[in-house]
Amino acid sequence: MKILFVHTNFPAQFRYLAEVLTNNPAHQVAAIGSQTASGLRGVRLERYHAQDAGHPAVHPFARRFDREARRAEQVLYASTALENSGFIPDVIVAHSGWGETLPLRAKFPRARLVVYCEFFYREHGQDVHFDPEFPRLGVDGLTHLRAKNASQLLALAECDAGLSPSRWQRSTYPAEFQPKIAVAHEGVDTDAVRPDPRAVFRLPSGQSLSPHHEVLTFVARNLEPMRGYHIFMRSLPEILRARPEAQVVIVGGDGVSYGPSSLDGRSWKDVYLAEVANAIDLRRVHFVGPLPYASYLQLLQVSRAHVYLTYPFVLSWSLIEALSVGCLVIGSSTTPVQEVITDGQNGLLVPFFDPRHLAHTVIRALAEPSAYVPLRQQARQTVLTQFDRRHTAPAQMAVLDSALAGLPRHDSLRIPGRP
Repeated sequence: MKILFVHTNFPAQFRYLAEVLTNNPAHQVAAIGSQTASGLRGVRLERYHAQDAGHPAVHPFARRFDREARRAEQVLYASTALENSGFIPDVIVAHSGWGETLPLRAKFPRARLVVYCEFFYREHGQDVHFDPEFPRLGVDGLTHLRAKNASQLLALAECDAGLSPSRWQRSTYPAEFQPKIAVAHEGVDTDAVRPDPRAVFRLPSGQSLSPHHEVLTFVARNLEPMRGYHIFMRSLPEILRARPEAQVVIVGGDGVSYGPSSLDGRSWKDVYLAEVANAIDLRRVHFVGPLPYASYLQLLQVSRAHVYLTYPFVLSWSLIEALSVGCLVIGSSTTPVQEVITDGQNGLLVPFFDPRHLAHTVIRALAEPSAYVPLRQQARQTVLTQFDRRHTAPAQMAVLDSALAGLPRHDSLRIPGRP
């Protein structure tokens, strides 16, 4: 069996599935990714150069699709290199979000195509127009939003099966396509991402934090409203007044991953830090930027309370990893989080737009750590039961099997050795 993965940031969501496949000598595994892709043992990687600038003459509504078409052209070149070497895939697993799937059906017409369905853009019920603090989109903005789905719709029309990491993320897709989309999370390595009562996290100042300290943590790829950074910052004055020993550690970059930039050009980090700077003890608020993975895990392991807030959007890996470490997660009562956390059972939920409610919940968590030990234990159990890679990889393999089933010319291609 020859399996091809296509993902600009390979291995990304495909890491554990690719590892399972490479461990079976019956399979040959290759991948196509951009310059940001990383190698994986046993996987042949063909890199392409992503041309994300687009062309200024293209109409604004079509600029994203123009960038995706340019990326698709590079994927076509990479796939031709694979074909010329004798690698013609039986199964292709590709992310549908960057246009990389556009040439795959034409290039490999006999291959079964499974697309990763992460998020479908809509004007209601999701991230857009969720936060009243920000302007609503006009007709132009809404047209542009709909156009962002173009390559995904083509991928969904052509694929043999789809794969979403959560039920809520699948629900964002048009109802007529949802029967094609199975739900199987990419999983967590729970042997590595686990509690450690001996963990120590060292701040840039050299100060060491351990599970015995009052450590409040917040993690996002970039510090922006989409992940509730503004709500978290507004909760800090009350938290720090009530808990004079608390240390707040904030992980994340200064850029923008998902939403718009601020109107005045400042980073969102600076915008909301300035809003509360005069009301907090800055000596106890530590912005550590992006962290190496090992340091990030150590931080989660020493956390007494971990805040995770998000608009109705893609669920972060950091939430599942925090639960796996046994953090007491205080999350927003938004639909993606509610799929994973049940308030009072494996974590705590608070209204997204209520910094005071968040502050009071954090204060109790910092003051009474022993009261929340059962929730932390259940958080870990949730991941062991639902998100351990030993369970999720077989579920993903079943999606590949399903894509092959019932098609006579591919009956012999069913994937053996499912773990």
